[in-house]
Amino acid sequence: MKAIGSGSIINMSSISWMIPGRQLSVYNTAKAAIVGMTRSLAHDLGEAGIRVNSVLPGAILTERQRKLWMSQEYEREVLNRQCIKRHLLPDDVARLVLFLAADDSEAITNQSHIIDGGWI
Repeated sequence: MKAIGSGSIINMSSISWMIPGRQLSVYNTAKAAIVGMTRSLAHDLGEAGIRVNSVLPGAILTERQRKLWMSQEYEREVLNRQCIKRHLLPDDVARLVLFLAADDSEAITNQSHIIDGGWI
């Protein structure tokens, strides 16, 4: 990317570190660290024309989420907390990532993009 003078790095974090929770301390620490790394790299690489952003998904209804966590109780909790009362799907995140990778976002860097239906 430095050699061609442009590029886009998109780091994946999570909103989980912004929500008080139990038994996720290591996971939440790692996800918070990604935001810090994103901000540092944006400053380190900006002069080379490289943009660095992070994406922080909320409860995205992936196949793994369906199998491991999506009980009726958890589904009610998620939809109750979100402003937009619908399941968030992998395609919702993919469209944001594609936008950040494209030239359409060439002036966007050093940002954390939350995609959680308004949970946070």
